[in-house]
Amino acid sequence: MRALTDRPRPSPHTARADEEDRVPPPQTPSPKTPPSPKTGFCYDLAAAAVVPFMRTLTRREWRGTEHIPAKGGIVAVTNHLSYFDPIAIGHFLHTSGRPPRFLAKASLFNIPVVGKFLRSAGQIPVHREKRTAGDALAEACSAIDEGECVVVYPEGTITRDPSLWPMVGKTGAVRIALRTGCEIVPIAQWGAQDVLLPYAKFPRLLPRKTMRMAAGPPVDLSAFRGDQATPSLLKKATVVVMDAITALLAELRGQEAPNDPFDPSKFDVPSIGNPYKKRIHQR
Repeated sequence: MRALTDRPRPSPHTARADEEDRVPPPQTPSPKTPPSPKTGFCYDLAAAAVVPFMRTLTRREWRGTEHIPAKGGIVAVTNHLSYFDPIAIGHFLHTSGRPPRFLAKASLFNIPVVGKFLRSAGQIPVHREKRTAGDALAEACSAIDEGECVVVYPEGTITRDPSLWPMVGKTGAVRIALRTGCEIVPIAQWGAQDVLLPYAKFPRLLPRKTMRMAAGPPVDLSAFRGDQATPSLLKKATVVVMDAITALLAELRGQEAPNDPFDPSKFDVPSIGNPYKKRIHQR
């Protein structure tokens, strides 16, 4: 005990001198980053319900989360398989630290209660193939400027390809990226169609299905930036984006993708909406 109590204590003057001699390293100014997005009550409520649901009733095979930037506005693009895949991709992005804001068809926002909830959760309505569709792009650009993660389905609807490969894409995602200067992160997904077939109404949750997700490096659009955004340029850039998604999906499926993506206009298939309704009415 005496050895402990007899231990010499440093003089307060010596301690103060030591502190004064410690010169802090020069601090370099950090680059200015957009503020962290605020999710809001409705988004947090949805996440609190969806995350446990997905963890309990589905399996996960995820890869490439390191390609998703932790901060700053981005456009996440993905293929569209069924009505269930927004939940799957939302789970993937939320768990990766990026609360998603979807560009969703405007008809969903017309449903009582649902529409108000979607709006409160930060989702963006799109009036597809109408002049007011530009309003959604403007709102998406504002979200990007605020550091948000905006999710865009370049196909604009569930794929019509018989084998569920991505179709020809629309130019909305590229327009947003070129207008704001943000990155486009391609994400392929496979498995949502096992829970809910395209345009089906009743899910098949059991046995548990596997949600496969793969994010790739941001799409290189440097060849298209700085030039006038002509329709030809936008289409070429969109092909690059769709090729990135399709390549990731081919890896997930372990199959070779078709050389040419499905084009609804060449097969007399409606570009939006349920393609089976027309056939039913004709019978």
